[in-house]
Amino acid sequence: MAVVDTSSEASFQLGKLLCEKGDFLSALKKLNIALANFKESKDWAGYLSAQNLRLRIFAEMEAFDEINQIKEDLQDLVIRENVALSAKTYYTLALCASFKQQYSVALEYLEKSLALALTKDIKEDICYAVNGLAMVYFSLGNYDEALKEIYNLQVFYQVLDIPELKISSQILNGHILRKKSEHEKALEVYWQCYDQLKKEKNLYQYIALLHSLGLTYKEMGDFNLARVYLDLAQRAIDPEVHKRLSRAIQSKLELLGVTDTSKYDLIFKMSKNALVEKSKGSVDFKNQFILVDMLRLFLKNPGEVYSKEELVKKVWKQSYDPRIHDNKIYVTIKRLRKMIEPDYDRPRYIFRAKNGYYLNKGAKVLFEQ
Repeated sequence: MAVVDTSSEASFQLGKLLCEKGDFLSALKKLNIALANFKESKDWAGYLSAQNLRLRIFAEMEAFDEINQIKEDLQDLVIRENVALSAKTYYTLALCASFKQQYSVALEYLEKSLALALTKDIKEDICYAVNGLAMVYFSLGNYDEALKEIYNLQVFYQVLDIPELKISSQILNGHILRKKSEHEKALEVYWQCYDQLKKEKNLYQYIALLHSLGLTYKEMGDFNLARVYLDLAQRAIDPEVHKRLSRAIQSKLELLGVTDTSKYDLIFKMSKNALVEKSKGSVDFKNQFILVDMLRLFLKNPGEVYSKEELVKKVWKQSYDPRIHDNKIYVTIKRLRKMIEPDYDRPRYIFRAKNGYYLNKGAKVLFEQ
């Protein structure tokens, strides 16, 4: 009787949960532990499951070197251990190929996946293969064929509970309706997905859904709602980890005139006279207009040194008098630094020169309307 390695399975399930929450880096740590234990105990079914999930994560991260390494490991497994790859492994390899726009390769993998699932009569694996076919058909612009595959899945969903796949196929259904300019129907499908995600709490699918809503409202001409949903999606993910989805979202935001604010150190919101510093967040000036005026002056010309005479003229609208203004300037600079510097004792932005003050030339500043 085979002994079940509960610690390996626990690490795998925790990795899967972390993946659903969008915490890919933590998920990989757990999956790596599970993978090593599965390999040591020669639990090849568990090993393939862990590799499948790692492949999906690396595909989203666009870590193609890691994907190629896993492919080599799987090839070695087939040759050395005489282990047959599972239908889900072929499905996952198809996703990786599809993300690289290698659609003919993806279809070959999916045909193998479906044939293997049908031979073994594993209905869940059949569903994954069919969903994969629908995704590739959609990417190729063959929307009618994609819809046929999605409708085929509805029969299985009546007897099988696969929430992640069901939501995935529904989001894809919404995409197809959107492409066919049936926007109201697409929104109806997306909000059904939203109701399901409130129960499943799959954060990554939730972000994908926000992206889908933003796309739909953009195509309907409601640019304000499009910005809201796309901005929510972008704020919810780490662009350094969720590279594929983040890039897709950011490209749509740029078309809507929204800049990637993560690249900037200081963002001055002109309509509100408010500042956002990248590590401190929002800075509330509470109607301290002198501070705001001085800050705005520095932000407009990073690296330009302003003498005391210039500061008094531009900020206080007065003629410079050292008896009156020297202390005012000193106190105002001190207060401004306390407001915006992450570390007051080690200023990053406002510096003193021999003949005045200036904003660090290397600071990346954005004026946002």
